Amino acid sequence: MCWSAEADLVAGVGIAAVGVACVARVRHVRDLPLAALPLLLGAHQLVEAAVWAGDGGTGPATVAWAVIALPLLPLWVPAGVLAAAPPQARPGLLAPLAVGIATAAVLAHALATRPVRAEIRGHTVGYVLDLSHPGLLIAGYLLATIGSLLLSGDRGLVGLGVLVAVGALICAVLWRTEFVSTWCAFAAVCSVVLLGWVRGRRTVASGVSA
Repeated sequence: MCWSAEADLVAGVGIAAVGVACVARVRHVRDLPLAALPLLLGAHQLVEAAVWAGDGGTGPATVAWAVIALPLLPLWVPAGVLAAAPPQARPGLLAPLAVGIATAAVLAHALATRPVRAEIRGHTVGYVLDLSHPGLLIAGYLLATIGSLLLSGDRGLVGLGVLVAVGALICAVLWRTEFVSTWCAFAAVCSVVLLGWVRGRRTVASGVSA
């Protein structure tokens, strides 16, 4: 989320460009889901630019934004981490993946049976969806996404997990106060970190010391 339609548009294009660079540099298929994550995040920002342009509401752009943010990301991230993680770390990543699957299923059911609405609130966009046990769903979401990164056994992904945890806390505080939405800037930073991770994987695979 960004503070305006223009900011979302610029951020979306930039993040998607980083995603293209990430995918182009992948050497192993198992790294592809995480390498493609900036493409998904970039598309997410572009969709929100359409939400701004439509002045919020319950239209297709709002639904598309919610589908990416809610059921897709808590499934995509732990699955991608599991695929890219070293073999010795993979058993411990099954739990975050299972939590992500369960969380995504509940959120997908909510989106399929209840309306989601976007509300323009100054320099932020609020998304309203009636959820049962929201605290439990938030915990599951965080365990699936941040938890999988922290348990990945890969130094670069663990560092990304710490960055995501700190950044998400800051973004949440700013968004809750309806001061300004800064998720797009944070997503851009994470995308650049992922690009560095992909490049590091190429270096290791080539047998060149970093």
